[in-house]
Amino acid sequence: MAERIQEHAHERIVTRYCFKMPAGNLYIVSTPIGNLEDITLRALRVLKEVDAIAAEDTRHSLKLLGHYGISKPLISYWGEREKVRTEEVMQRLRSGLSVALISDAGTPGISDPGAVLIKTALQEGVKVIPIPGPSALIAALAVSGLSTEEFTFIGFLPPRAARRRKRLHELQHEPRTLIFYEAPHRIVEMLSDVGEIFGERTAVLAKEITKMHEEVIRGAVAGILEALESRVIAGEYVLMIEGKSRAGLTADEALEEIKVLMKRGKGRKEAVKIVAEEYGLSRKELYDRSLGLRVV
Repeated sequence: MAERIQEHAHERIVTRYCFKMPAGNLYIVSTPIGNLEDITLRALRVLKEVDAIAAEDTRHSLKLLGHYGISKPLISYWGEREKVRTEEVMQRLRSGLSVALISDAGTPGISDPGAVLIKTALQEGVKVIPIPGPSALIAALAVSGLSTEEFTFIGFLPPRAARRRKRLHELQHEPRTLIFYEAPHRIVEMLSDVGEIFGERTAVLAKEITKMHEEVIRGAVAGILEALESRVIAGEYVLMIEGKSRAGLTADEALEEIKVLMKRGKGRKEAVKIVAEEYGLSRKELYDRSLGLRVV
């Protein structure tokens, strides 16, 4: 909103316009997940034009910025500092400065820091602008050969074995393609749990997508585990698993899926309806059998 101010000077009317400085823009910039050439022209332009860059790890980001001759004030923005640094970034945005948010690789906020800042900026009316680009889960899914019509991204499973297995049990009847991230020191344990709980479904393990040692292993979970025995386990992994087949669902499996839905807060009738329609089963028979379920 501009305020018009008139002044009299030497019998002339001088008109000045005084503008209130608008809040700056927050740009969510996707950066390469490995190969430095995988960055868009728009992303490079934005990084060159913003007033500051909030980076997950400034040391890591300097490699990318230095490669493209970009020099900007950097704000370290890794996990433990996220809440503290959010206020520092917000102060700049409130003063009218523009800030680009980047993570070490891929898109900020997707299994990476950034969600706290984005939410705060939106709550304060700051314009948040996406600058799309690389994403490990999409790149891996595109070459997986699994169904891409419907998929669900889980991200990292809980690191503790008991909680990881519990989460896998909750997902074992999911009909959509499942996508996980996993760290190298847990990938073997995770795959072992997947094989035990999900059975021998088709899976795809993608390692170091776009990097020098990129590799994609396809097959049954047991076969992937066997393949890992002769490989150096290092780098970043994306695991994709085909969804539970809609055909041949046993009564016990249907009841188990109803139980999972009820644990998530669905009422018995609603859970029965969802499973019955999903798999073409009798709603009445399922409901009658579900009455004996104990949901803790």
